[in-house]
Amino acid sequence: MALNNPRHPRSASGRTSPPAPRTTVTLGEHLRGQVRRMCGAAGFAARGDDSGRALSDLLDLLGPAAHRPLEAGPPSRSFVCDDHSPAEFSLAFSAGSPVSLRLLVEHGCSASTLEENGRLGRQALEALAARRNFSTEPVRRVEDLFFPSARDGRFALWCAMDLRQDLAAGIKVYVDPQAHGRERSAQVAQEALNRFGFGRAWPALRERAMPRGPDRDEILFFALDLGSWHTPRVKVYVAHHDITVAEALTVSRLLPGEPAERVGEFCRLVAGDPERFVHRPLVSCLSYTERHRTHPSGYTVHVPVRDYAPDDEVARDRAVAALRRHGMDPGAIDSAWAAMTSRRPRDGVGLIAYVSLVQSTWQPPRVNVYFSPEAYAVRPPRATNRVQEGWAT
Repeated sequence: MALNNPRHPRSASGRTSPPAPRTTVTLGEHLRGQVRRMCGAAGFAARGDDSGRALSDLLDLLGPAAHRPLEAGPPSRSFVCDDHSPAEFSLAFSAGSPVSLRLLVEHGCSASTLEENGRLGRQALEALAARRNFSTEPVRRVEDLFFPSARDGRFALWCAMDLRQDLAAGIKVYVDPQAHGRERSAQVAQEALNRFGFGRAWPALRERAMPRGPDRDEILFFALDLGSWHTPRVKVYVAHHDITVAEALTVSRLLPGEPAERVGEFCRLVAGDPERFVHRPLVSCLSYTERHRTHPSGYTVHVPVRDYAPDDEVARDRAVAALRRHGMDPGAIDSAWAAMTSRRPRDGVGLIAYVSLVQSTWQPPRVNVYFSPEAYAVRPPRATNRVQEGWAT
């Protein structure tokens, strides 16, 4: 993105003065500015403490893409964001607790092939592990499943860091179960779960979360917690194409107890009560821990609010409503918006990408709100009746 003077002011003599020099902004500069401001929005001091340095460590490993001017366009068609920005922010809210901040980065985004993408991503992960003193053994345990010599899929490896008040930063790694082809994604996910001791959980996951087949219930991600976590998780993400809220409830009931019943209300609130999710799919995340070997310890529903709201003003209002409904302070939402962009919410749609409800068998619920950096493009608002929040393509 080039920042330049749109006018050539005339001098006192009446002659046109030379244009101001162009100042280019790189991807790294754009993201670092957002990191600094988002740390402030979430209540972290971005300078001088370990929180700011932790996210800087993550961005330091972005490689050549960090020095690429925004005006040159994205380094690749990254799957992270709609405009192919290779990074994503999110805030995690919990009643009575400080806000947590997460940054996700695709370190191999400058690669020309998925194989190279995976190699660069793993190199960055090992370098981050050396800096932050954590083990990458869980990733090595399944490297043959997710990093074949010739691969398929839409990405290779994403790495995320969670900043939590008064706790060490937590690391998350996301890999693609479709690395051997979409038709083998279930086999890959099952084998990965088995290697971490959750093989007995697979039959219920397959039956309840993927009853309609791989084209409609698509295994999207496999994720691992690394580093400093009180209860590390192994997670399977499933995208539910053309699903109803009632069908989503069937998936959520994989989590024992009453919390699953909150999912229907949450989906209707955030998405504007659609009959079916016919645009971007709902995404389920099933989390497995040593607390339970046969069923998930946690269930998250990710609602793609950007495809069911006319603009970000409506998306923001729905996120705020969801937070208040669960007894959480939404104040950081507007601070985060100002940290991410100077545009008005109603002038586009997609900076607020997802709103998610996170529930588990041992922790109070959380609501997560996801933000796109909009490094390369702003999606225009949809033509719709904003009063009734109708949806029009």
